[in-house]
Amino acid sequence: MSSAVLHRDTHFIPRKAVGGEGCYIFLEDGTKFLDSTGGAAVSCLGHGNEHVKQVVKAQIDQISYCHSAFFGTQATEDLATFLTESTGGKMSKLFVVSSGSEAFEAALKLARQYFLELPTPQPERTRFISRLPSYHGTTLGALGAGGHVQRRQPFEPLLAQNTSHVSPCYPYRGKKEGESDADYVARLAAELDAEFQRVGPEKVCAFIAEPIVGAALGCVPAVPGYFPAVKAVCEKYGALLILDEIMCGMGRCGTLHAWEQEGIVPDIQTIAKGLGGGYVPVSGILINDAVVQTMDKGTGQFRHGQTYQGHPVSCAAALAVQQTIKQQALLENVSDMGHYLEQRLRQEFESHPHVGDIRGKGLFWGLEFVQDKTTKEPFDPKHRLAFHIQETGLKKEYAVSFYGSSGTVDGIRGDHVIIAPPYIVTKEEIDVVVDTLAKVLEVVLANFHE
Repeated sequence: MSSAVLHRDTHFIPRKAVGGEGCYIFLEDGTKFLDSTGGAAVSCLGHGNEHVKQVVKAQIDQISYCHSAFFGTQATEDLATFLTESTGGKMSKLFVVSSGSEAFEAALKLARQYFLELPTPQPERTRFISRLPSYHGTTLGALGAGGHVQRRQPFEPLLAQNTSHVSPCYPYRGKKEGESDADYVARLAAELDAEFQRVGPEKVCAFIAEPIVGAALGCVPAVPGYFPAVKAVCEKYGALLILDEIMCGMGRCGTLHAWEQEGIVPDIQTIAKGLGGGYVPVSGILINDAVVQTMDKGTGQFRHGQTYQGHPVSCAAALAVQQTIKQQALLENVSDMGHYLEQRLRQEFESHPHVGDIRGKGLFWGLEFVQDKTTKEPFDPKHRLAFHIQETGLKKEYAVSFYGSSGTVDGIRGDHVIIAPPYIVTKEEIDVVVDTLAKVLEVVLANFHE
């Protein structure tokens, strides 16, 4: 069998999905596949939601596209109103594009332009600080701002050199023995402060971080007090705070915005995956009112635009997804089922000799695998452990998704899997996910030892 599609691997043609309902995807070979990762933490409402489908059809019947340089649409206005109101007006504008990488690119450009719009412009601010081993998107700007060695490596000569990196808030590996949360936070804040000083605090546009680190580390929440501490460092030097909530936001971790749990408000926030639940390609940036006011008193023009900016079908679908989450109180289910998922994962894997850490929030959980639990030594990258767990789960006899990633420890070594089921998931489905992961892990590790 051949394909004219450039798939992720030219040597492999994936099985075709032919339908979907709730937490399940139906494949052409008859497999009923439990989508326990929502793809890449995308399908928050599951598949085939009737209300969203009808809204999309109605919007296409009304108008499917117009260019934002010429016209606006009610769908875009309604989505922006819903999302800005969800922040209590703290974030007062929404900019809508089509993918997480696009949203992140827009955030970088807006951060830079903010400093050009100040009453006394600061054109020397051209740098960013992010964390290791972060991932913020695949486009060159987003990849350059990230700090994931594997993902950056082939394109390193093409990447801008205006981002430097500090340590993540990663207690499993970063916290010293006997160190309190407060001391750990103070040490990380001091490291960030020192990095501002090293590159020149007057040169930095923004510090970039995910509230709960997704693909790069596998669902790592910050310890209490971390975000207020780094926000204070940013404010000390007049830099912005960009929070990347592309994977962890829009309800995934129990509140609509992950920053609501951290006691701070970002200057710019990127959103995507759970925004449209996979029904359409849609993403955006939410912008703090202080940034908006600065722009408004300056030129009033964001020097950035895209063909599908504010796409009416995408906006209508995203609003339908968000209204459904609100009307069906699905954030309560995220919290309830999240607690149950944590409980089951800890019951099953806490004493497993090769599971080093179990971490997460809401319906966003990760397991990090180690060769030696005492030393936390990861598996040799040649084993491709996370890849094999993911691929084995895809087999017909298991038919459950596990989002595998490598480079957890240093961008090269280390393996983890993410579980991020739809917000409608049930206890019974969580039981299937955890029980299947136990079987898959047993099979994969047995193959290593043969």
